[in-house]
Amino acid sequence: MLHPCKYLWAARAALYKPFFAHIGSLTYIGRPCFIEGRKRISIGARTRIFPGIRMEAIGTGSIEIGNNCAIEQNVHIISLGSALRIGDDVTISANAFLTNLDHRYEDITKSVMDQGYIQRETEIGEGCFIGYGAAIQAGTKLGKHCVVGTNAVVRGTFPDYCVLVGAPARVVKRYNGETRQWERV
Repeated sequence: MLHPCKYLWAARAALYKPFFAHIGSLTYIGRPCFIEGRKRISIGARTRIFPGIRMEAIGTGSIEIGNNCAIEQNVHIISLGSALRIGDDVTISANAFLTNLDHRYEDITKSVMDQGYIQRETEIGEGCFIGYGAAIQAGTKLGKHCVVGTNAVVRGTFPDYCVLVGAPARVVKRYNGETRQWERV
């Protein structure tokens, strides 16, 4: 049985539906912190978004969240220039950050905020688990069913079925399909 506040969250998702690119059925959204570019944000069916979400689809950027995802409290997702994609069945723990942009910093006489952005494609594969406080940086591509540890800082391309930890993140385990065992790397 749903907690009573989740009925309110489901009603909020229904009210938001005309203002977003897409919101699937049985999706609920807790009270957001900030949402920019709603018409470029697509959320799949049966996705649960807890309070404090901050989603920014800036310029031509878009955010695509798959079906049956769980996005916990105080998560920040930002996209510029292209789609930031989150696959089906993804869990994103609280206080995580996902982006497809970096700030330029080439002219040391100017503030970083005055130097523009670099956009890099970012994708989270289906079934991934993003740990508490993790930062998924621009240009990251996670394969299917990757596990990202707490407070990891992730940038790069990672294969299916791996466990990443650290700052910068590195693979510490991979699933071996032949032995059907998790193996240390």
